[in-house]
Amino acid sequence: MSPVELLQLAGLLLLGAGLGFTGGMFGIGGGIVAIPILTLGFGLDQATAQGTALVMMVPNLLIAWWRYARHNPVPLYQAAGVALAGTFTTWATAHLADSIDQSLLRSLFAVFLLFVAWQMTRPPAAAAIEARPGFDRRFLPLVGVVGGASMGLLGIGGGLTATPLFSRLFRLDQRVAQALALALVAPSSVIALGTYAGHDRVDWTIGACLAAGGVGTVAAGVDLAHRLPERELRAWFGIMVGLTGLWLLGGHWVLARLGG
Repeated sequence: MSPVELLQLAGLLLLGAGLGFTGGMFGIGGGIVAIPILTLGFGLDQATAQGTALVMMVPNLLIAWWRYARHNPVPLYQAAGVALAGTFTTWATAHLADSIDQSLLRSLFAVFLLFVAWQMTRPPAAAAIEARPGFDRRFLPLVGVVGGASMGLLGIGGGLTATPLFSRLFRLDQRVAQALALALVAPSSVIALGTYAGHDRVDWTIGACLAAGGVGTVAAGVDLAHRLPERELRAWFGIMVGLTGLWLLGGHWVLARLGG
């Protein structure tokens, strides 16, 4: 193996480790970061980058879901309802992705994420939770529909969309909200990986390196999430969502320019 190949391998392992830790802490897959790096840094086309990122995301999401479920038991019928709604919507909306302007969708999604980040990081006095109860939890699968639509149309953002909706609209604890978001995206990612693999849109070598780096750090991220105070974890999640929104608005353009 040449020095360049060794550097690429080390970079993939480190990237996978960082995404695994972040994914465990916030209950997300990490595709939002991995996909543009795979397209610009490793020369993969968009579809293959998305399929390759899923090789990393599937084990990360499943491990994170298992760890969160141990700490925050969620009624099976609630998790199943969210998962079924999200999986079906992901499958249905994926067929529309090619006929819709992806740049416009990403811009709208980025603006939505910035709004969510502002809501989650406002000072406590301005963001005080109202005395009224949250929405009836029978409507939790509707959040699965929204998150699944994001996954189907953009290939990203299911957990980023669902977690704040669970916590804000249904008044769920941040960690419980992240557990339900994982119930939404984990089965969808398995189905998506099978679809990409069936179309030969997966670089298994790169994906396996990312996965190897990530599986060892997911649990540490989950453990940190459960050591942080609720308000602090919510604030950090809001910051991460805001940075993601800024990345979507300008990061892809900047990286594309740098990549020539």
